[in-house]
Amino acid sequence: MRRVLVTGAAGFIGYHLCRRLVGEGDFVVGIDNLNSYYDPSLKQARLDRLINLRRFRFLKLDIADRGGMERFFDSEGATCDVVVHLAAQAGVRYSIENPHAYVDSNVKGFLNILEGCRCRGVSHLVFASSSSVYGGNAQIPFSVHHNVDHPVSLYAATKKANELMAHSYAELYGIPCTGLRFFTVYGPWGRPDMALFIFTRAILEGKPIDVYNRGNMRRDFTYIDDIVEGVVRVIDKIPQPDPRWDKFHPDPGGSFAPYRIYNIGNNRPVLLTDFIGILEDCLGRRAVKNMLPLQPGDVVETCADVDELMRDVGFRPKTPIEEGIKKFIAWYRSYYG
Repeated sequence: MRRVLVTGAAGFIGYHLCRRLVGEGDFVVGIDNLNSYYDPSLKQARLDRLINLRRFRFLKLDIADRGGMERFFDSEGATCDVVVHLAAQAGVRYSIENPHAYVDSNVKGFLNILEGCRCRGVSHLVFASSSSVYGGNAQIPFSVHHNVDHPVSLYAATKKANELMAHSYAELYGIPCTGLRFFTVYGPWGRPDMALFIFTRAILEGKPIDVYNRGNMRRDFTYIDDIVEGVVRVIDKIPQPDPRWDKFHPDPGGSFAPYRIYNIGNNRPVLLTDFIGILEDCLGRRAVKNMLPLQPGDVVETCADVDELMRDVGFRPKTPIEEGIKKFIAWYRSYYG
C-alpha cells in the first residue's frame, strides 16, 4: 500500500484528490491548517467526509510552522512515499490586500515541504503551481516552453518562486519534482472566492454580480475531476533528467534535473459573458450585472497548451463547461438547500 502525503487536504482540490487516492487503495495522510481565508465550515464539511474513510489520517498543521513540520516529517511524514503539495494561500486579489500571508504560506511553507522531502528521501514531490505564472505573456495558448518571468500579482510571483525552489532541490538533492499549473478549477465543493461560486450565490439571492473588464475576459475553466485525473497520472510519472536539454538554448519546459512542469487546463477558453449566460440558463434566472474595469493583477485571457501532459501521461481535460456547471449547481443546491 502506497502512503501519500497530501497538504491542503481540506481544500477544494485536496479533498477530491484524497477521496480518489483512497478509493484506488492508497493510504493518505492529510494535513491542513483549516484557516479562515474562506468559510471554515465548508473546509470542515469536506474534512468530515474524509475522516470517515478507512485509509485516511488527518493532522491539523500549518505548513508555515517550521518546528511543527520538522516534527511531522520525523514521525508521520517519515513513512510517506509521495508528497502532493496543494496547501497554499490562494487568490490573486487577496494577495494585493494581504501580501505577507503569501510569503508565509507559499514561500516559507513550501521551503518546509522541500526540506521534509530532502531529509526523508521522498520518491516524488508533486506540487501545485498556477496558470497565473504566465502573467503578462500574451502568446496563446500558454505553453510550458514559454518564458514566465513577468508575473502581474504577488500570488503569481510566489508560485513562480515555488517552481524555482523545487528545481533547485531537484538539482541539488536529486528529488524528483513535478509542478502542475492549474487553470481556473471549478466544480462541486469549490472555493467560495471563485467566480462560479460567487455568481451562483448572488444570482440565487437576487444580488448583482461584478463583471470585470466588462465581461471581455476568457478563462480556461477546468473541471475538478479532470484536474484530479491529471494529478493521479502525474504521480506515477517520476521525472528524469532530459538528455536533450541544451544549456546554450535553455528550454523552460525541460531540465537537466529530475524536474518537469505541466499545464492542466481544458484548452477551451470561455468568454466571461458566455460563462455567465450558461450559468443563467442552468439556474433559470437572469443576473444583474455590474460592469467594471479590469482588476489589478488580472489577465485578460488564459488557455492551456496540454501537449506535454498528453504526450507523457496520455490525458487531456475534456469536461464541457455546460456539464461542469450543471454538476456544480446540483451540488450547491443540495449542500445549501
